[in-house]
Amino acid sequence: MSVSRWLRPLGPLRAVRALAVAASLGLVAAPAASAAEPQADPAAARTEVTVSPVGLDGPAFSTVTVRVKNAGPQRMRSLKVAFAGPVGWAVQPSVAAVSGSLGVGDSARAEFRIRVPEKRPGFALRTFTATATYSGGDGAGAAAGTRTEVVGSPLPDLAAAYDNVGVTDESDTAPGDYDGDGNSFSAQKLAAAGLTPGATVRALGAELTWPDAEPGTPGNVSSAGQAITLSGQGSRLVFLGSGVGSAATGTATVHYTDGTSSRGQFGFPNWSFDPADLHGATLVASADGRNRPDGYGNAGIAYRIFAHSVPLDASKQVAFVVLPSNGNVHVFAMAVAP
Repeated sequence: MSVSRWLRPLGPLRAVRALAVAASLGLVAAPAASAAEPQADPAAARTEVTVSPVGLDGPAFSTVTVRVKNAGPQRMRSLKVAFAGPVGWAVQPSVAAVSGSLGVGDSARAEFRIRVPEKRPGFALRTFTATATYSGGDGAGAAAGTRTEVVGSPLPDLAAAYDNVGVTDESDTAPGDYDGDGNSFSAQKLAAAGLTPGATVRALGAELTWPDAEPGTPGNVSSAGQAITLSGQGSRLVFLGSGVGSAATGTATVHYTDGTSSRGQFGFPNWSFDPADLHGATLVASADGRNRPDGYGNAGIAYRIFAHSVPLDASKQVAFVVLPSNGNVHVFAMAVAP
């Protein structure tokens, strides 16, 4: 049967020392167990650190409970828990400790009070982190748990985030500015490659929809951390896009309906000249030439669209996706693949 122990705050000096220990340990191994205890098994269950929901209806103080469960093969000793919210949010206490030890399967809880500022309009993600340091237990010496709370609502779909004119008609190239120099894809040449407004594109096991946007209007997203509503369940999230420059990479964060999230890095080659498999991308289509501010040009040079993906937890339903914070990554479509 699980036993719960309430943690007590540390004094100021001990709190500072404990924070230093937590920062320096990270997830490094603790000293070897004594001969009287079994050695930690790398494949054994790990210490569980969970953070309770956080009320964000500020300005107010919100009480947060952190639970630490000893899932390792040894007794857990010298347990301390440090808790932190977003930068600038005051927490009391910042570190708490438990006397004695926890048997295998036992758990301890600590309460923290965090000052929540007044809500601001718009969408935001607030991340809270609890770090436990200890000896014994699973032998790792430290474990962390996080909780991310959502403020506001993500955009309803990718089209709501379109902020870049990447495709123009050859008879009117002036509105285009895919690359920051006024250049854009030719609608006619993309159509010759099968990419027409609303067309289905099959790539990396997913069925994606090419933007149903008229030439000369916004039809792709220059990634800047936008949060986009997306539903589905599968093994991977597929992005359709292209890069500006050769450093069009970043990390996408997928949030699931159960409140958890996963992260994955992807990237696209530059829309021309870079190797087609740069950053692990897959070539989907090539358009001959491009539209420049003064009209169509660069015939004989391929301007390309790619696919790339990040892994998903196939057992969970996707709720929304946060795009990378790199404006060189241009996304035209995204979809969940089985």
